[in-house]
Amino acid sequence: MTMTYFTEGQSVAEVLGRHGPNVDERLAEVFGSLVSHLHAFAKEVVLTESEWEVAISFLTRTGQLCSDQRQEFILLSDVLGLSMLVDAVNHRRPPGATDSTVFGPFHVDGAPVRAMGDDICLDGKGESCLFTGRVLDLAGEPVDGACVDVWSDNADGFYDVQQPDEQPRWNNRGRFLTGPDGRYEFRGIKPTSYPIPDDGPVGQLLGQLGRHPYRPAHVHFLVTAPNHQRLVTHTFVAGDPYLTSDSVFGVKESLVTEYERLDDQEVQWRCHFDFVLAPDDPGPEGALGA
Repeated sequence: MTMTYFTEGQSVAEVLGRHGPNVDERLAEVFGSLVSHLHAFAKEVVLTESEWEVAISFLTRTGQLCSDQRQEFILLSDVLGLSMLVDAVNHRRPPGATDSTVFGPFHVDGAPVRAMGDDICLDGKGESCLFTGRVLDLAGEPVDGACVDVWSDNADGFYDVQQPDEQPRWNNRGRFLTGPDGRYEFRGIKPTSYPIPDDGPVGQLLGQLGRHPYRPAHVHFLVTAPNHQRLVTHTFVAGDPYLTSDSVFGVKESLVTEYERLDDQEVQWRCHFDFVLAPDDPGPEGALGA
């Protein structure tokens, strides 16, 4: 048996050669590629020990900030463009289907199911907006029984989970179930631009890179329906100054939406957007741990 040892030139082979005989095939593929790219990166930049220590400290502090209310690692993935890339390679939409974008860290399961036309703004702040539209299939037919799960920041740029002692629970959140006409309608507020949490290591990294932390004004949607692919997307406010410099790269041109000013004392704006769902196609299982 030939004895081999770790060397700079054989680093990848040595690490991968330590795997046991019954490793999951997909895990071996992903981990092998990760090790190969990490080692190539370290060799390419000639990573110094002090730089490696800074990186370990950065990752440690990132993990220490994670909680039920905050996911600093998701923010890191977002600002690196990795979240959008993973979304892109996993959700290649057929022509005509609504584009997806990043899920974000502020979705909460179990938002109340509300009646069509209900107001999801519970804190009384912001400019009232009427949101209308339809959920359609690729043939343009309405989708009955679709669930339109919506959430957004308040007028100050914060989600309710960021201010649990200041905002009412479920503020600017709700789920709406479509009928045979596929229509949805609710009242909320015209969203505002806001910075991602930038008081932690990810925010410090953005500052060092000369990047701002702002996201353009948007509303989140999760649209689900039987026999159709789940759609995670946003609609963005046309004319927002951060559309082309979104800190998490989430903007797609097809999702930029006009907000119509209304001559109404109670509702100042209207936003209409139709969601087009792709048919369900689960495809081959390939996720780690599946």
